[in-house]
Amino acid sequence: MAVHLRLLRRGAKKQAFYRIVATDSRRARDGRFLEIIGTYNPIVKPAEVKVFEDKLTKWLNQGAQPSDTVKTLLTQIGFIEKYHKAKKGEDVSEITLKNFIKERPKKTRKKKKAAVAEAQATEKTPEKTTEG
Repeated sequence: MAVHLRLLRRGAKKQAFYRIVATDSRRARDGRFLEIIGTYNPIVKPAEVKVFEDKLTKWLNQGAQPSDTVKTLLTQIGFIEKYHKAKKGEDVSEITLKNFIKERPKKTRKKKKAAVAEAQATEKTPEKTTEG
């Protein structure tokens, strides 16, 4: 049985709330799971992430594979760095995990067009050469 760490969606329409769970890879996204490992709330600003470090470490040691989204969340809160240092035998007592993550700004069409126009404007301007 291949175990994956992934998000399980909860909450009302347009009010998403996620649980980070360990589940069989063949199960549906919101299907049966093995254990709840943490939560992710993207509605609050900044987004809130809480994990149970001992449960998460247990599943990673047993070979569970995090999904891309879960891996990104764990990297942003600092767990991946702490896990790898602990696995090497280094001291991790000073490393604390963040509870909130900073979301990157969303690119809108206007911002994309402005960035493209700016890039084209800088390409078209000829450089002045000084010959003496």
